[in-house]
Amino acid sequence: MNQPESIPSSETKPRPWWQRIPLTVQILIALVLAVALGILLGGGNPSAANKDFINGLATPADLVLKALRALATPLILVAVLHTFMTTHIPGTAGRKLALLLITNTTVAILIGLLVANVLRPGTWGGQLIPPGDVQASPQSNLDPWGLIKDAVPDSILRPLVDNNVIQLIVIALSLGIVLRAIKSEMVAQGKTEYKPIEDIIGVLFDAVIRVLNWVIALVPLAVFGIVSKTVALQGFAPFQSLFAFIVAVLLALILQACYYLTRVKLESWVNPINFLKGGADAFLTAFSTSSSGATMPVTFEVLQEKIGLRESSAALGALVGANFNNDGTALYEAMSALFISQVLGQHLNLAQQLIVILTSIFASVGAANIPNAGLVTMTLVFTSVGLPTQYIAVLVTVDWFLDRCRTAINVMGDMTVSTLLDGKKPKSQELEN
Repeated sequence: MNQPESIPSSETKPRPWWQRIPLTVQILIALVLAVALGILLGGGNPSAANKDFINGLATPADLVLKALRALATPLILVAVLHTFMTTHIPGTAGRKLALLLITNTTVAILIGLLVANVLRPGTWGGQLIPPGDVQASPQSNLDPWGLIKDAVPDSILRPLVDNNVIQLIVIALSLGIVLRAIKSEMVAQGKTEYKPIEDIIGVLFDAVIRVLNWVIALVPLAVFGIVSKTVALQGFAPFQSLFAFIVAVLLALILQACYYLTRVKLESWVNPINFLKGGADAFLTAFSTSSSGATMPVTFEVLQEKIGLRESSAALGALVGANFNNDGTALYEAMSALFISQVLGQHLNLAQQLIVILTSIFASVGAANIPNAGLVTMTLVFTSVGLPTQYIAVLVTVDWFLDRCRTAINVMGDMTVSTLLDGKKPKSQELEN
């Protein structure tokens, strides 16, 4: 009798040494090496003989961003369907939860656009992108009816080809809501016919995430290429605007945190100071791991044990809401689009900024479980207003730090939602009555 061949376990097989280095460290190493190479190639005064080679250094960045753009639409589609099929969404409390999530995300984007329009960080310092590389984005007038008409695609596959995030989310939400309703009906009747569909969506989600991880592993190479090219052609002056961008994003995130604390003060029984003290562990975990998903258990625990919320309220915000709530990421995407437009010397008019708002809101739906979600969904935001996505690689040089900051804000948003859902009466008073 033939014995089946033994398949080596992937868990016992040691990973190559370079895969054991954290991505943040890899990006920092790539930055140092890129600066050194950029200086060797001229440091702002390159020779004519080296220019073709220098321009070729940006090729890895172009390929990585092209791959991210190709993955973004199927990933968002599958992620939204996966979230609807696997997340328990209650009735009345679910509607209040949805309203809170939409409100918080919208305010976050408006804060981001306000700070970016006032400070205009893209105009600080030298031009980050050579003028010859700039392609003007098409200008459009504010047309609300046109936006509504454009939200319905001509075909189901069209948004996947055109990277139209609004049409994509309309399809994804429609399918997600219907599949969720069918699942609920079957569960109530004791049927299990929905499980194959749920399993297929789960497998597709895992498959696309695995491909995405391959692309993310090449991000340090993209950083190396774009930074070495910039330093070689333009020196260090262009990076002044990146420093201004960091300051602007941090200011916007602080304003968003103040908005959360104001709502906690006015609409719940929790003291904002106790909210900050009790949530310290969750904030630090979010900053250190750069993952709101990995922080979920800590968030759920501190909401109950240290802040004193009811279990149902803590679960809705920390476990259910976290799958949809990405305020910090949405804020960052909106600011990034405005920043790159300023760097390019372009101006996003009111209609285009409205499109940025809508796209950022829709792109944040179901993105919580996607690694480096901001980097992925940003390609959709840029495409929606005609910005060249290849310059997202420039932002990756500072994204490793800002990603941690916005993740902490995402977690604070989850905690705020739980606190507001808990109401104005503490659990202790409810027990006494």
